[in-house]
Amino acid sequence: MTILVLDSRWPDMIPLGIASRIRGPVEFTAEVPVSVRWALADTAPESGPGWLVTTDPQSPEVRSRAADEEVLTVPSLSDPVHQAVETMRRARARGEWERAMTHESLLPYLEEEAGEFAEAVRQGLGDKEMHAELSDVLLQVIFHAELARERGAFDFADVAQAFTDKMKSRAPYLFDGSAGIVGVEEQERLWAEGKRREAR
Repeated sequence: MTILVLDSRWPDMIPLGIASRIRGPVEFTAEVPVSVRWALADTAPESGPGWLVTTDPQSPEVRSRAADEEVLTVPSLSDPVHQAVETMRRARARGEWERAMTHESLLPYLEEEAGEFAEAVRQGLGDKEMHAELSDVLLQVIFHAELARERGAFDFADVAQAFTDKMKSRAPYLFDGSAGIVGVEEQERLWAEGKRREAR
């Protein structure tokens, strides 16, 4: 049997290369949506070694079988941003220190990490050092976003969307299909216009 781990964000996105391999009876862990069950039940003939489809690689059923069976995961689960967000979610669930943190108690760390990145730039440190310091800043952003997600306010994807929305408002030339360099004066004018629109 083969275990197929789907992305819980997009469980119905199964790569063609994997979907074409599904043969034999298909079993599902409890959380897999009905739409996925119907789609795969219609395409998998009864003969073959069979598949277990899940969106929860930590489920007891998957864990008990993973050591002896082939495990395939959809590519979106390898996305480093998704992995970073999931790592923070696990840290908040299991780490006593992380569980105790609030937006307010994290502020000194955010200030410290942003300052260390700024200092790395000022000192002309190499890419390796800047890379490491930026990852510390990102950790802080993801941490704050996870705290907000837990109280139902917003999550990291919402923060990313807010950035894109702001750029659409303030730098529309990035989205209108045009090409070429935009001068500083035009950039400043469009940025100010966008800020005025957002303030209304």
